[in-house]
Amino acid sequence: MKVRRWRRKDKHHLIQEMGVLDDQNLLLEAALLQEENIDLFTGDGSVDFEGKSVLKSKTGNWKACYFILGNEICERLAFYGVNTNLVSYLTQKLHEGNVSAARMVSTWSGTCYITPLIGAFLADAYWGKYWSIAVFSIIHFIGMSTLTLSASVPMFRPGDCEGSVCPSATPSQYAILYTGLYLVSLGMGGIKPCISSFGADQFDDTDSYERIQKASFFNWFYFTISIGCLIASTLIVWIQENVGWDIGFGIPSSFMVISIIFFFCGTRLYRFQRPGGSPLTRICQVLVASISKFRLKVPEDSSLLYETSDTHSTIEGSRKLEHTEEIKFLDKAAVLSATELQTGDFSNNWRLCTVTQVEELKVLIRMAPIWATSIIFSAVYDQMSTTFIEQGMVMNRMIGPLLIPAASLSTFSIFSILFWIPFYDKILVPLARKYTGKAKGFTELQRMGIGQVISIFCMLVAGLIEIRRLHFASKLGSSNETAASSLSIFWQIPQYFLMGAAEIFFYIGKMEFFYDQSPDAMRSLCTAFSLLTSSLGSYSNSLVLTIVTAVTTAGGKPGWIPDNLNNGQLYNYFFLWAGLSLANLLVYVICAMKYKQKKCS
Repeated sequence: MKVRRWRRKDKHHLIQEMGVLDDQNLLLEAALLQEENIDLFTGDGSVDFEGKSVLKSKTGNWKACYFILGNEICERLAFYGVNTNLVSYLTQKLHEGNVSAARMVSTWSGTCYITPLIGAFLADAYWGKYWSIAVFSIIHFIGMSTLTLSASVPMFRPGDCEGSVCPSATPSQYAILYTGLYLVSLGMGGIKPCISSFGADQFDDTDSYERIQKASFFNWFYFTISIGCLIASTLIVWIQENVGWDIGFGIPSSFMVISIIFFFCGTRLYRFQRPGGSPLTRICQVLVASISKFRLKVPEDSSLLYETSDTHSTIEGSRKLEHTEEIKFLDKAAVLSATELQTGDFSNNWRLCTVTQVEELKVLIRMAPIWATSIIFSAVYDQMSTTFIEQGMVMNRMIGPLLIPAASLSTFSIFSILFWIPFYDKILVPLARKYTGKAKGFTELQRMGIGQVISIFCMLVAGLIEIRRLHFASKLGSSNETAASSLSIFWQIPQYFLMGAAEIFFYIGKMEFFYDQSPDAMRSLCTAFSLLTSSLGSYSNSLVLTIVTAVTTAGGKPGWIPDNLNNGQLYNYFFLWAGLSLANLLVYVICAMKYKQKKCS
């Protein structure tokens, strides 16, 4: 009997052990299957056009980005076909003065970088990036067509000058011009904050290889922008000044059509991130919840703060964010009250927010000082489309019988970009990687700082060249005339080349910084806020122009920037921006040293 019982027990244990082995085998198979799925499917929550999980091998990555980059070349050619030479159009065809034309261009350029807030909000909250780009591209095309019409139909623009008498534009002529310009700015508002982040979305953030490719994407994305700008500032500018403004605006309009076609052709290859709902609503919920619970104490153990147990956060298309110890008052929004613990009701987002939702707002607050210190650089960059062109217009622009458009000198900024981007991506980053140990070579903040240093030298060089230009102008006895200086316009090449170098360090670094550090469901909005610094930079340039003009023309003086620059002191204006940039750089360094990186759980 005992032996039989022992055998029964032995048999029972054997069956149990076999069951354990079967469970272990099942777990092992499940783990292997999960690894295979990780390799096959994206891990960042992206879906295809039909809302299904996407295979890495058939979607996204560079094969999808080629369509996005093609779209960007054409769209940027269309935009810069207007922006690059707009100051010349206003002075030559609408007979505006130098200060007035520069102010109008700065104001319009500034608006072009405010409207992205509209497109970004719609993209992140409701439409998604794809449909936002599609809709606003059509608006962009309508604006370009209206602008072409205003330059083509004689009754839509003022007549030519007769001697020294130049008729002013009528209110209706200004209305048509502004309608076209500001429709372009609205269209750009839906494209600009979405297209770069939509391209970056094609790379899986959970895949180490694709994450490195994403960093490279930002460099080549900016490279394509420069290609579009190069064509606009050479061929398109030449056509505008030598063939006609109607054709000069018509060709960019045609490229806007090509841009739209390019974008739609890649639809089946794209990876899509679902919109996460209104980011502004989530921000307000955190503020309201934290204020309503201001009497509650934040627990020392952050694990006691409210967060869902799911793998992903409650925000659609967003990963969870780790808790940080900064701005602890906002943590009150995630503190569970006694009532909530008793009832188990955690559904009121205006009374209780998750840690991830609170951290979204903290991320925005941490990025704010970096954002603010970007404005001065944008104002310096704005000189390329305003004072640099006005400086070039009073220099010797002749090469034999050929008259060089002043705006075409911006091509040297583009040549600088086209040189520096491959050099940076293929040579400088691998070298820096050996010394810093960072996969990207430089951090985004280091890259932005280098760009600001270069911009200071750019302004100093521009001021020194202006002093030299005035010296040559005085030799011709043209100080009281509108005659151009005998100094060749090619003396402007160094300042344009330096600005191009500053641009690839600062703007690409800023683009990558705001994409990488922003919460997953706010990437378009954060990109729009980064673009807003360009707008505020243009407005700052316009404001400083107004203040400088008012101060320096007091008492009947010609001022620093009169219509006849031979009577002015434009170099002082350049030196002023160099000084402002230096002060801004010191503040930026302090902010960058204190900045803490975002961490996803």
